[in-house]
Amino acid sequence: MTTTTLAVLVPLLPFLGSAAGLLLGRTAPGFVRPLAVLPTLAAAVLAAVVAARQGGGKAINAATELTPTGSVPIDLSLHIDGFAALVAVLVGVVATCVQIYSTGYLREDPRYPSYAALVSLFTSAMLVVVYSGDLMVLLVGWEVMGICSYFLVGHYWETPEARSASLKAFLVTKLGDVPFLIGLFALATDAGTFQITGVLGAVASGGLDHPTLIALLLLAGVAGKSAQFPLHTWLPDAMAGPTPVSALIHAATMVAAGIYFVARLLPVFAASAAAMTVLAVMAAITMVGSALAALAQDDIKRVLAYSTIGQLGYMAGALAVGDRGAAIFHLLSHAAFKALLFLAAGAVIHAAGTNSLTAMSRMSGLAKRIPDAYWTMTVALLALAAVPPFAGFFSKEAVLVAAEHTALGERHVAPAGAGWIVLVAGLITALLTAAYALRLWLRTFRGRGPEAPDHGRQPIAMTSVLWVLAIPTLGFGLTAGYLDDWFDGNPLTPTLTTAVLGTGLAAAGAVITYAVWRTLAARTPAAAPVPHVAHPDAEAGQVEAEALHLPHPAEDPADPGRALLGPLHGPAADGFHLDAVYRTAFVRPVLAAASLVRFLDREVVDTYVQAAGNSAKGLGWLVRRAQTGNVQTYLSALLAGSVVLAIVAVALANVVAGA
Repeated sequence: MTTTTLAVLVPLLPFLGSAAGLLLGRTAPGFVRPLAVLPTLAAAVLAAVVAARQGGGKAINAATELTPTGSVPIDLSLHIDGFAALVAVLVGVVATCVQIYSTGYLREDPRYPSYAALVSLFTSAMLVVVYSGDLMVLLVGWEVMGICSYFLVGHYWETPEARSASLKAFLVTKLGDVPFLIGLFALATDAGTFQITGVLGAVASGGLDHPTLIALLLLAGVAGKSAQFPLHTWLPDAMAGPTPVSALIHAATMVAAGIYFVARLLPVFAASAAAMTVLAVMAAITMVGSALAALAQDDIKRVLAYSTIGQLGYMAGALAVGDRGAAIFHLLSHAAFKALLFLAAGAVIHAAGTNSLTAMSRMSGLAKRIPDAYWTMTVALLALAAVPPFAGFFSKEAVLVAAEHTALGERHVAPAGAGWIVLVAGLITALLTAAYALRLWLRTFRGRGPEAPDHGRQPIAMTSVLWVLAIPTLGFGLTAGYLDDWFDGNPLTPTLTTAVLGTGLAAAGAVITYAVWRTLAARTPAAAPVPHVAHPDAEAGQVEAEALHLPHPAEDPADPGRALLGPLHGPAADGFHLDAVYRTAFVRPVLAAASLVRFLDREVVDTYVQAAGNSAKGLGWLVRRAQTGNVQTYLSALLAGSVVLAIVAVALANVVAGA
């Protein structure tokens, strides 16, 4: 079978599995789990075969005209280079792990068939984005992911948090997608094609007439999809969805799509120094702001959500200095340890028996009860904090090295100022990342909150996946020196300067956080245990605090984040009030405009409509009054009318004769 045929099957298999799962979900429920896992697993295997055949060498291209447009053609095409081959393997592996994990995590969920089908469709859409050689076909996968995220984030639609989070995710990403679509049309107009190879050829020959405008329009869509400042606010709220969905969105789909898109079309953005500078500033604000916000969160999933935003900022920073190899390397590394972090957090939720206990201030005694999650999450947090030799160290260093080379003028793809912005922000974020990673570990596994009741042993489908993901989390970074051909030939190995600075700052952040925690813990008594409350859905981890009659978490005096941030803690915990800014700047004006339109419709338009109706009604009343049923009245009216007509006729005749 040819490589092209295998590549076509990679996104097709999850799509067919999704369709079959939806059709058979009610009639043959026994097939739902195999249809969820096997097509995705097969797609992952085929993606690995395609990657092995591509080998980091010459890109594989194939195309057929999808439909005649009379203008710029749209082709069903493949463009598989080293980046696409590796990212497709990542998507397949993480999606398979999520599907396997979900069979245990959601085993009692009555909506599991639709959930599994949507996860498969989500996976298929991301694979279309990865392999597509045509921007319009890529846009199809891009938008399908948006609608899948809407349904999956809102899976627990009974809760207002899930409903509002799904709507917010959809609307905020669409806010970026509108200029993104305009940018795609403008790009195709300048280049004369939607083909990615044709676009890159036009850039190389100087064929773009409006590179800055196009790049900025496209960046708006990237900011929405990949949760970059200022369109990142949807991602923390999206934690209202099932935890495996969070793992999929944060590690392999949705947010990775924007970074991958910029990497694939990096020459388009590099054609504008202004766009690269904007991307660098956006990445820097995202990195530092999200790390500060993560240090202030009490909910474990929101900590991880802000962590994802910051790590995506690292990737955007690498792209801003023109090194897409470092960006994709960190994307792959981050996918492994972030998927592991979310799935381990799911094990914590499963052990606690309720989503309400994702609040770290309520956690205690989990290290002994869930050893698999404890050890694997520890490995993942070490990778997140960029501790050598874990994967996150090598990929983060690749980003810092790229920024250093640009700042010192050794690489000229982007302005030197962009390099300095990314380098300084990346080093500050390294310190903050180690601080919030250690804080999460201490408060989750060494916390002194009220201990939740034990809900039994974790399913093997969940624990096995954690250990599978721990392997690349620990070892993927060691492949840095062997994957250069897959990443444009740029070396991905650390340099002494950035390694010492980055690791030293991370160590400082960890040491300070631990010292503050020890001091505060010594002053704070342990909380009383939570009484056992039987609930039929407790094991599935879908019950809210109100259902279990648990108190809301008070301000935790043993929280090192509160002490470290000081007066910044309140704003950081609320995402620096960016949602309030949006409500003031956008939501309230829109609501005011809607109220004005409603007033005009009711008081002006309806007045004319009602007046027309009342006039007809009055005329009808007059006509009805004339219908008495008395023949003498009718004859009298007829005679009077005849006399009037005769008088009028005589008058008209006299006028004509006189004329």
